[in-house]
Amino acid sequence: MIHNDDALWGLPDPETQSGFYASVPAKRLWAFVIDLVVVSILTALILPLTAFTGIFFFPFLFAVVSFAYRVVTLSGASATLGMRVLGIEFRTSKGERFDLGMAFLHTALFTVWASMGLPQVVSVVLMLLTARKQGLSDVILGTAAINRPSQF
Repeated sequence: MIHNDDALWGLPDPETQSGFYASVPAKRLWAFVIDLVVVSILTALILPLTAFTGIFFFPFLFAVVSFAYRVVTLSGASATLGMRVLGIEFRTSKGERFDLGMAFLHTALFTVWASMGLPQVVSVVLMLLTARKQGLSDVILGTAAINRPSQF
């Protein structure tokens, strides 16, 4: 018997609507790479505005730009630019796009996991093993990255 938990989730059922989750972990990886390039370019463009003193605190500057970039793009379209290029977006447990609060929470958790190492590894393993391809932040917040319906 197929268990349909749409009443609890509002997200597509991974058993009956698997197309929403097809290749999502790989797409998230490539989206991360694209976003890394975008954030690097943005940080390099901001560097002259600091009279190049940003060189002395470049990792911090990069982290701040990355955090702001992710919150702004996730709250605006529920996807970063890299995610948009690859046709995926985040949805809440109710199936809704991210608002500013959820974008901030998701980005904060992502930043913590990325800075600690082991939780980031756990996150990747979860993306590969969970039915909805959810990372650690997604499991905690009840969110998921899905393929945009027009993508399949």
